[in-house]
Amino acid sequence: MLFENMSMAVQAIKANKMRSFLTMLGIIIGIGAVIAIVSIGDTMRFMVSDLYKNVGMTLAYVYVSPQDGEDMRSGDYFKLDEIDRIKEVFKDEIAYIDSSPSYSAEAINGRTKVKYNFEGIDANYPDVNEIHLISGRNLNESDIKARKNNVVLEAEGAKELFGTEYAVGKTFRTTIYGEISYFNVVGVYRLDQTPIEAMMMGTSKTKAGYLPYTLLTWPNDSIYNIRVYAKEGTDMDAFATKFSAYVAKTKNRNKEEITFYSAASEMKSVDTVMVGLSAAVGGIAAISLLVGGIGIMNIMLVSVTERTREIGIRKALGAKTTDVLVQFLTESAILSAFGGILGIAAGAGIVLLGGTLLGMHVVIKPLVIMVAVGFSALVGIFFGIYPASKAAKADPIDALRYE
Repeated sequence: MLFENMSMAVQAIKANKMRSFLTMLGIIIGIGAVIAIVSIGDTMRFMVSDLYKNVGMTLAYVYVSPQDGEDMRSGDYFKLDEIDRIKEVFKDEIAYIDSSPSYSAEAINGRTKVKYNFEGIDANYPDVNEIHLISGRNLNESDIKARKNNVVLEAEGAKELFGTEYAVGKTFRTTIYGEISYFNVVGVYRLDQTPIEAMMMGTSKTKAGYLPYTLLTWPNDSIYNIRVYAKEGTDMDAFATKFSAYVAKTKNRNKEEITFYSAASEMKSVDTVMVGLSAAVGGIAAISLLVGGIGIMNIMLVSVTERTREIGIRKALGAKTTDVLVQFLTESAILSAFGGILGIAAGAGIVLLGGTLLGMHVVIKPLVIMVAVGFSALVGIFFGIYPASKAAKADPIDALRYE
């Protein structure tokens, strides 16, 4: 009986192709918009997650933040020997630690000048944040301890400064903390960026490079905040509590005055915001489903009126009220479900095309597609109940007399 009703429904839809398509258009637009928006939201969440994974999910910045408007004390700043002490105390939990210094300066080679943002790192920085070398080497322990004027440059910046990416052994001069110094290039690396990193960075003219972090802590070696990478698998909440307590004790501060700002907590906050925005915009897009459902109800009412004699004949031949009801509900559900399938194809197609053009990995979850198809069918059934009920309750004698 079900297949018979489905066959009759398909024939009725085929009999009025243009009208059926226009009826489905609201569902197509609604489902397509929901699929596209949810998929774009999931794609952005994936990209943000990927971005934080590249940065390091165990990364945290720690510093003293006095409360009630109190000024920083001299003892609130960190010293290099304190960093060494922290390494020893937390050797089983810390993978990397430094003073997180950076300095912007102009690198000069002959008449060529290139603006750089130099980041200070320790020798084991590549263990927590990979540096894709294309020539030369990374900074080593000797560079760090002796505060040598050695540098690892990003390839594009090296090419702009020296005319070639393979700049190992070349030198340039720059000014660090008011002192003009010559630096030796010991390595060149390729900067690999995710699409979202490229969008966030834009087309900045400032190039990047790595210097010994001990070199950038000069001139007074007073460090405002420290950068810490916990070992993989570390419970960041427990680590934050323990680490903050230690810093508070050594700085003679309350725990509330120690800020432990981690990538994991920031990612959770960003993800929560993105989920909320995606749900809100998706909900607004879903309103078009209501419009599509009303369109289905309208056309089904027209269909019931046009097929009054058909209904009368069926009931005169013994069709039950339930049979007529199921027939029109099936037609309404198929109309809506087919519109939902076309909407999914449209929404997914737009997302995939956009991802291909932008070179981005897109996320389209099968569960979202299944829910969309099911929901579109339910919309058809819900808005088809009244027209189907009207058809089922029709008096066969009156129906047969209908012209």
